[in-house]
Amino acid sequence: MKYDKEELSIIEALEKNSLALESPSTDELKAIKVAAENTFRKDRRITLWLYEHDFQGIQKKDMEMGIPYQTLISGLIHQYVEGEL
Repeated sequence: MKYDKEELSIIEALEKNSLALESPSTDELKAIKVAAENTFRKDRRITLWLYEHDFQGIQKKDMEMGIPYQTLISGLIHQYVEGEL
């Protein structure tokens, strides 16, 4: 894997244990909070019909992952829309 200059400087600082972190400013904290709130806000309810076999498969996966099936379905749709699937 090739790294750019910035990445190389970060790796070098990390290896030399000279990486200094700064606390975010008040404005940055506000922006982060707004982004987080918007990330988890769901503002549209839909009705979705599934084949029983598919629904049982989703329920099996949600138990394996430890999340509600609605969250799993929503996450899959989001990943698809964002081009991650």
